[in-house]
Amino acid sequence: MYNRAFPLPSIDWSAILPIMIVIGTGILALLVEIVRPKQINNPIVTISLLGLVVAAIAIVNNFNTPDSETLAGMMVNDRFGNVMQLLLVLSCGLCIAFSENYLREKRIPFGEFYPLVLWSTSGAMLMATSRNLLVIFLGLEVLSIALYVMAGMSRSEEKSEESALKYFLLGAFASGFLLYGIAFLYGASGSLRIDGIAATWASAEPFARTLLVFGISLILVGLSFKSAFVPFHQWTPDVYQGAPTNVTAFMAAGSKIAAIATLYRVLDAAGVMADYWLPGMAVIAVLTMTVGNLIALMQKDVKRILGYSSIAHAGYILVAVLAHAKSVSNQGSVGLIGFGTTAYYLLAYAVMTIGAFAVISLSAKDGRERTTLDDLHGLYKRDPFAAGALVVFMASLIGVPPTAGFIGKLFIFSDALQAHLGWLAIILAVNSIISISYYLAIARAAFVADDAEERIVQANMGSGVFSAAGICAVAVFLISVLTGPLMNWMAPTAGGVEAKSSHTRAVAQVKR
Repeated sequence: MYNRAFPLPSIDWSAILPIMIVIGTGILALLVEIVRPKQINNPIVTISLLGLVVAAIAIVNNFNTPDSETLAGMMVNDRFGNVMQLLLVLSCGLCIAFSENYLREKRIPFGEFYPLVLWSTSGAMLMATSRNLLVIFLGLEVLSIALYVMAGMSRSEEKSEESALKYFLLGAFASGFLLYGIAFLYGASGSLRIDGIAATWASAEPFARTLLVFGISLILVGLSFKSAFVPFHQWTPDVYQGAPTNVTAFMAAGSKIAAIATLYRVLDAAGVMADYWLPGMAVIAVLTMTVGNLIALMQKDVKRILGYSSIAHAGYILVAVLAHAKSVSNQGSVGLIGFGTTAYYLLAYAVMTIGAFAVISLSAKDGRERTTLDDLHGLYKRDPFAAGALVVFMASLIGVPPTAGFIGKLFIFSDALQAHLGWLAIILAVNSIISISYYLAIARAAFVADDAEERIVQANMGSGVFSAAGICAVAVFLISVLTGPLMNWMAPTAGGVEAKSSHTRAVAQVKR
């Protein structure tokens, strides 16, 4: 009688296992911190990295299963969600790898950082694997609350406290927009699933359509804050500069992957409404690319430069998302474009951005951290490997062949042309040229001779920083070399195959 009155949803444990592993690893890391307070955190780092490896294995195992839903449709097990989860686990692992050395030098060796970043990752994974708006909101809050705490970890620094407060206030503001938009969509469709958007729109009821337009608009505003789209980007440079560098690295990669994954699902479901939101989002893409690059030209602090760079790259990724959304809404004249481009560029962006921040983290010493361009002077003498790795990351961010950044931008350019968004492709190309100036300024600063005795950058990078920077530098080229297999593996659907074939032709033309 109990089961008939209160039927329990079927649970596919393999689908939710990766998130459970990450959450459990965070709990275990916290227990170790409680038992061993204020000691060397190497055991916690080891536990965290091993837990992420196990989670990655669980995600890869799900690649061989057919698409399905579990927990009454609140969670989805599909290729897109699994790819995004894998990117999040990779980003978290790379950030953890160089954190201990940085936190020790910054004199904020709090073991609580590791469970916090793991739980933040679990929230991001939740966002990437759900079509239920309430679950997406729950994941967003888990992701954000942990980030608010981590942004203010350096409690003795006023700029760190300021960044945490600013991020908290604007993050709460963005969450309000998102939640209000969810309420509108629920009022229109009677469902919390984003799949209900198309069915409600097809009903052709004017009142329901009006609610849908308002709801989608508010949700896009909330996600634009998290993705750092212009004009919702104001928090980004200040928070990136004030937060500890390892937190900034995770924020730049992990938070952006989660927001873009959610945006991708929402726009995919709202393809029937593309005439209403596509023009506005295209303008936002143009503003995001242009404003991010132009303001970055005027910055002297490396973390602020990379903050504005992050804004510009959010614009590039948005072009790929819009190309896919337009192909979905108008397949009669546009071939279906898969999510391969978005996933590929997010992977490339994660490794080159985290690698750059790993090198910048060497600016921490004796409790201080200086991150201006002048503070990089002489790096090539003190640490040739760090200087060389920094050049590799800047080259990839620019889009110099044969780096992953170049292939990723080429794919976005190709998708924009295929979706008849050629004007966006041209603006992307122009902005890539603009960005050359400030990326070269960072690379050049590392090779300027400097005889000053009290520069902050360490001559000896720890094994964690060396590993993170080395893995990212190798990945920048490896991702480029393995473009075909990666695209096949990440997006093997019909749309992914079509997108891959056009990308392959584009790459072949460039090589010729």
